[in-house]
Amino acid sequence: MSLNTKITDWSKKRVWIVGASTGIGAALADALHSRHAKVAISARSTDKLNEMVTRFGASRAMSLPLDITKVETIKAAEQELVDAWGGYDLVVFMAGDYNAMRAWEIDLDVAQKMIDVNLGGFMNGLSVVIPRLMQAASGGIALVSSVAGYRGLPKSLIYGPTKAALINLAETMYIDLKEKGLDVYLICPGFVKTPMTDKNDFEMPSLITPEEAALEIIKGFEKGEFEIHFPKRFTNMLKMLRHLPYSLYFQAIKKSTKL
Repeated sequence: MSLNTKITDWSKKRVWIVGASTGIGAALADALHSRHAKVAISARSTDKLNEMVTRFGASRAMSLPLDITKVETIKAAEQELVDAWGGYDLVVFMAGDYNAMRAWEIDLDVAQKMIDVNLGGFMNGLSVVIPRLMQAASGGIALVSSVAGYRGLPKSLIYGPTKAALINLAETMYIDLKEKGLDVYLICPGFVKTPMTDKNDFEMPSLITPEEAALEIIKGFEKGEFEIHFPKRFTNMLKMLRHLPYSLYFQAIKKSTKL
């Protein structure tokens, strides 16, 4: 059973990707553009966004630089998008910040930045787009979380809780917004080779490319899935671990990560 509307024709969709300058966001913009969607791309890096729009062509793409931690920049970008295209059909929030941290290494400045981007930034964006989409009584919102939000993991002291919060947020949004005519998607990638995961100094099982991740996301949209998680060979295993009692879970994580 599909929990969301199946997207069958991308040529009729105006998609706004927040966090599109590198990694999965850039790959998703590429893949959607190749499927003839209109793609608006946002991030702080104006140069990278402009390069992408030049490559795509201005008729079906636009650059909307913003800082997700500053709601006024989101409001300005959203208004520019509405003025140009009359609105939008799908918003994908995937901006993120990551730094590995153990409990004895708490750095409050680094921790606060992750919270501001990974959770506060999403709330900023939602406060802007939900009223607009509710006026139209149609459209969708996708939140990119992570399998790091499923349960506690080593080196994920701050990152993991912010992603867990997004999982809860997406579930609550679905309950609130689906009956209002809106679709809500939760995207939980495993390990994807991006500038963010390049910081890791440990083995990353089932590592995939951003292009592979983008295709999985699109397949999930087209199937009308609520939770889009991948690669399944890795994420299904983590989903099983969620059901273990703590005594077994802690042992399994310690043994598998050696941390």
